[in-house]
Amino acid sequence: MKTEDNNQHQLALQRAFDAPWPGPEGKAVSLEHGHIRLKVYPHDGARITSLQAFGFEVLRQWAPQRKAFQYGCFPMVPWAGRLGYATLNVGDKRYTLPANKPPHALHGMACYSSWEVVEHKVEALTLRMPLDSPWPWRGEVLQTLKIEEDSVILRLEIRSESETFPASAGWHPWFAKRLDLNTDDELQVIFNADWQEEAGSNELPTGNRISPLPGPWDDCFGFSSGINVRLQWPGKLNMVMTSAAQSLVVFDKQPDATCVNPITQAPNAINHLPQFVYPGAPQIIETRWS
Repeated sequence: MKTEDNNQHQLALQRAFDAPWPGPEGKAVSLEHGHIRLKVYPHDGARITSLQAFGFEVLRQWAPQRKAFQYGCFPMVPWAGRLGYATLNVGDKRYTLPANKPPHALHGMACYSSWEVVEHKVEALTLRMPLDSPWPWRGEVLQTLKIEEDSVILRLEIRSESETFPASAGWHPWFAKRLDLNTDDELQVIFNADWQEEAGSNELPTGNRISPLPGPWDDCFGFSSGINVRLQWPGKLNMVMTSAAQSLVVFDKQPDATCVNPITQAPNAINHLPQFVYPGAPQIIETRWS
C-alpha cells in the first residue's frame, strides 16, 4: 500500500528530477549473510539504502537534503540514464516519456513506480514492478538481490506481456568516497575500458567511440568482454564489480560519493541501437560485487 503523500512525491519526480523527496518510506527488508548486510526499501524505488561489508557502510546515506536520485543504489529501468529529449523512437513511431530533467527523461521509472515483494529469504529478495503508463507497453520488471558468500548479486529482468519493445536497464549506486571520516584517503575506481563514449554538448553521447580519457568523469565507458572494475578504499576495503554488460557510467565529481553504474547500453543508445524485449524472451542484466 502507498500513502497519498507518497503518490504525490512520485508524480512530482516525473515532472522534476530535483523535486523534494521524503527518503526511505514503508517497511525495510533486510538481507544478511557472513560479512554482508543489505537493507532495501521496496516503496523507495526498490532501493538498497544500506550495504555494509565487513563492518563498513559503502553507500551514500539518505539525508534531508537528498533528492530521489542522490543516495543508496536504485535500479534504472526500463531505460537507463538519460533518454534523449524524453522521446523513444521505435521505427516510424515516437513515444514521449516524462521530461524530468528537461529536455531529457532521467533514470527510468523505478523510483516513481510501485514495487512489491515477491519472495524474501534470509539471503535473497525478489521484487516486482509492473510496467504500465507512462511506458507505452505492458509488462513487468523483476529485481533479485542475493548475498552469496562475500558477494552481492543483483539481477534485473524486463518482461513483456504481449508486445515487442526496446528497453535498457542497470543500477545507480552512490559509493561513499570515504569509509572513515577521519581519513583523507578516497575511493579509487580502477578499470581498463576499451572505449569511452564521446560526450555531446546536449548531455548525451554522440555515438562516437573515443580512447578513454583521464578523470574526473561524468562519462560512459565500454568493455568488449564485459564490465570489470575495482573499487578500492585504501587500507579499508576492496570490491570488484563484474557484469556481462558492456557499458559503465562513472560520475566522480561530487565531494563525498562516486557513481559506478553498470548498464545494458550507453545512455540514449536505446534510440540508436535498441535492444528488444520479446514475449517469452526478457532482457536481463546481472552484476556481481565481490
